[in-house]
Amino acid sequence: MFVLFEETGKFLAGRILSEADSSLQVELDSGKRVKVKAANALLKFEKPAPAEFIAAGQRLVEEIDLDLAWEFASDEEFGFAELARDYFSADASKPASAEQQAAALFRLYDAPHYFRRAGKGRFRKAPPEILQQALAAIEKKKQVVAQIATWADELGQGQCPAPIRDQLYKILFKPDKNSAEYKAVVDASRATHTAPLDLLQKAGAIASPYQFHWKRFLFENFPKGTRFPELQAPPVKDELPLADVRAFSIDDSSTTEIDDALSVQGLGSGVVTLGVHIAAPGLAVQPGGPIDAVGRARMSTVYMPGYKLTMLPDDVVQAYTLQEGRNCPALSLYLTMDEATLEITASVTRLEQVPIVSNLRHDALDNTFTEAFFEAAQLAAPVDVPWGVEMTFLHRLARHLKGQREIVRGKPENFNRPDYNFKLDNPTGGEPQGIETVSISTRQRGAPLDLIVAEAMILANSTWGQWLAEHGVPGIYRSQASMAPGVKVRMGTKSLPHAGLGVKSYAWCTSPLRRYTDLVNQWQIIAVTRHGRSAALVAPFKPKDADLFSVISCFDAAYSAYNGFQSGIERYWTLKYLEQNGITELTATSFKDNLVRADDLPLVLGAMGAQGLPRGARVRVKLGAIDEITLDVFGTVIERLDTEALDASGALPADEGDDGEEELASGPISIAVDMDEAPADAEPAPAAAA
Repeated sequence: MFVLFEETGKFLAGRILSEADSSLQVELDSGKRVKVKAANALLKFEKPAPAEFIAAGQRLVEEIDLDLAWEFASDEEFGFAELARDYFSADASKPASAEQQAAALFRLYDAPHYFRRAGKGRFRKAPPEILQQALAAIEKKKQVVAQIATWADELGQGQCPAPIRDQLYKILFKPDKNSAEYKAVVDASRATHTAPLDLLQKAGAIASPYQFHWKRFLFENFPKGTRFPELQAPPVKDELPLADVRAFSIDDSSTTEIDDALSVQGLGSGVVTLGVHIAAPGLAVQPGGPIDAVGRARMSTVYMPGYKLTMLPDDVVQAYTLQEGRNCPALSLYLTMDEATLEITASVTRLEQVPIVSNLRHDALDNTFTEAFFEAAQLAAPVDVPWGVEMTFLHRLARHLKGQREIVRGKPENFNRPDYNFKLDNPTGGEPQGIETVSISTRQRGAPLDLIVAEAMILANSTWGQWLAEHGVPGIYRSQASMAPGVKVRMGTKSLPHAGLGVKSYAWCTSPLRRYTDLVNQWQIIAVTRHGRSAALVAPFKPKDADLFSVISCFDAAYSAYNGFQSGIERYWTLKYLEQNGITELTATSFKDNLVRADDLPLVLGAMGAQGLPRGARVRVKLGAIDEITLDVFGTVIERLDTEALDASGALPADEGDDGEEELASGPISIAVDMDEAPADAEPAPAAAA
């Protein structure tokens, strides 16, 4: 005697060895012996053999029309044998054959939308309305599977269906893995043995490499678009005194958010007052307001060659920017110092209107205010050069401040590599398309005007950071515990030393139109300026304020993403520069593993033959093919240029600008398409097995 039984959702059959009231001992065709609960034993039969019996039942399953079976079925609970009798037997008094009963069991079990399980071998037919809903869902699924197959076929033939093109970035980076578009890409990739990104490129889903990088960035960071809501900049209501200074700013020509300006008073008197004047949107924009919401959502201005996404709407920026010819609301730090020794003897912070006399521009003045200019100015005051006297003092002060910081750092700041400026031939100034002609120029780090501005801002950020701490008012700080390898700059709410800069405290305060952290710190500084020792009680952010920690976390993430995008898009334009100028070889310097850095371009790449070269070895590299999607270019070392210039350790002097850098050549783009997904039309495994 044989028995058909259910075990863990499958139907098995075997020979009965022994039988008790509550269980049976059964031997399967494989020879394995199992104990089967009596309640799970659904059908006993004498012939044929178990494997043949199950196969016969499965063949009969196809003869059972579910709609007809549902009509035949009782409205009450019933067993599979009853349905088999009503469906197969011409004589209602005679039971169906064992094979027919097994077929009815298999069919009922696999059609839960028609028949609900009510126990072991027991069923109840689904209500008509539920059945219709289920059948509609099944039909819809069939249509989706058919659509997936059609789309996958089109992709395989090099054509991209519009729905897939519209969802390209979602499919690649944040997919809904149940969507038809995603499954079509997976199925097509599997069928054509092509990586998803390559498949979509060949199908024309990516309009251009530049648009791919740009739209991916927008998808991940600006999913609601880059347009600002309609906002009106609130006026500064405070009656602010007019400062008795002549202030000037120093920025690039493309800068529209002029955050900072400088003034110098008392030259020649023995006591000089340096004024650092910062645009003060914090006097009008309030925490929790609509403009604050926009700034907090963006966290920072996004920079890229030829374009930028500002943190605040341009109308708002222009209301508070330090524009020449205007008296601008400002947060001013005045530092009094001995003109001879440059020792700072006093500092004071004021809220005031500052006359901005000039907006000076780097690109127009870098060739005027050179190191040679300042050397000559030590012998004869440059009274015939606008701002020449003030710049001469500021340059002397900047060198002094840098020297003091370097003593604390323990070593000098030596920047041997230049900064690179990208300029696109884009007269409209609109969003670049990626095909513009690009020019790349160099600008040595630590150039005199850069040094003047950088040291003044470090001084202001350090002074204000300590001032907040002295008044018990929290701020957003950047700190670095030491300059040991691997010790990174951290953001937090406590005033801690910044070893890399060589200062006791450092809080970003000088760019409130461009960085949200600076706007937050400005609110805190304004509170201290107005309320002194009681400022901690009225400042917008209190000690251990959870909202302040939230700002830090969100800013850190956004700023990292923006910087990563800027680096990537600058690499794109560097590769474009190589193509546009027909550059196939370049000189480079080995610096890590098999990586080299181009001497005259902002480009790091892997080079065959560079492995094992000492750090700093100079080589000539022949470039290979450029991939503008992955931003990859590889090279081959074809000549060593400096075999006689090694030091005793076997390596050239290291570039100190590399400290802490993790600058690597581009690698494969990480996408979220999982090629191990089951095919869209995959069917579940059969429920019955021998």
